[in-house]
Amino acid sequence: MTKAILSPTRRGLLLGSAAAALGLALPRRVMAQETIKIAGIYTVPVEQQWVSRIHIAAEAAKAAGGVEYTYTENVANTDYPRVMREYCESGVTLIVGEIFGAEAEAREVAAEYPDVKFLMGSSFLPDAGANPNLAVFDNYIQDASYLSGIIAGAMTKTGSIGMVGGFPIPEVNRLMNAFMAGVKETRPDATFQVSFIGSWFDPPKAKETAFAMIEGGVDLLYAERFGVSDAAKEKGVLAIGNVIDTQADYPETVVASALWHFEPTLTAALEAIRAGSFVADNYGTYSFMKAGGCSLAPLGTFDGKVPEAALALVAEKEAAIKAGTFTVEINDGEPKSS
Repeated sequence: MTKAILSPTRRGLLLGSAAAALGLALPRRVMAQETIKIAGIYTVPVEQQWVSRIHIAAEAAKAAGGVEYTYTENVANTDYPRVMREYCESGVTLIVGEIFGAEAEAREVAAEYPDVKFLMGSSFLPDAGANPNLAVFDNYIQDASYLSGIIAGAMTKTGSIGMVGGFPIPEVNRLMNAFMAGVKETRPDATFQVSFIGSWFDPPKAKETAFAMIEGGVDLLYAERFGVSDAAKEKGVLAIGNVIDTQADYPETVVASALWHFEPTLTAALEAIRAGSFVADNYGTYSFMKAGGCSLAPLGTFDGKVPEAALALVAEKEAAIKAGTFTVEINDGEPKSS
């Protein structure tokens, strides 16, 4: 892999000139920044919604310079520690990934390699005592999920909404609960069918679960997993996307999507590494809307089809969220059908 080199800044050139004039040798950390080597370890394909956001951010950091990036996908939880160790032994600076299914094992590996930094998706808080080099994050995009719920409540005709998730863990639960709260803003009498398929990537199972919900009367689906929008498209009902914008693939189906932007999270970690200040910390807040970590996707083909009153409420709430005068509740409890 070709080593990326940062472009010299004006300040860097001036410092170098001054040092040369004085016959001094500046420390290497001043003369040039070390390339940060990032390794991504993912339990699913990089095309999967959640992981794709990490992958895209890492690729963008690589393109910007000063970063090398490699990754391994489809890693089983039981194999996760081995892959972590292999990357650590290869001399990487930072490992990113998700350890929801391998928490204890991953933290043990991190303790074995104190010079390697870890930025891992996790349902648990960092432990500075045991792992001072392991920071955690999660996609706290409840702000955008809440706004998408407002639109969903205005678009459902029957008030019956289906929700298909992967696992009932905090990362999923908080988005579903925020979405449901948003729906109630515009459709107080809405009811929900909630189901979890027990997999992060099983589009056929998600599709079949969605079909069952449609047969049960729902006319709008919350597509937390791939496969749900396919069912909605085939049956002619609407869907709300999650984490990524899939409207281009479902122009007559996906009304809106809550988008996750991992760039602020990764940027903060890289800045901390360069400053020598990376510690065990919770990077979850970088996913908040006011930090630029999430947004509501453009309406696209549904522009002009969503009631104006709902759009006005979305604009009002979005402004309040960014201003800090309104806070979407973070509810990690498992959502229930109602």
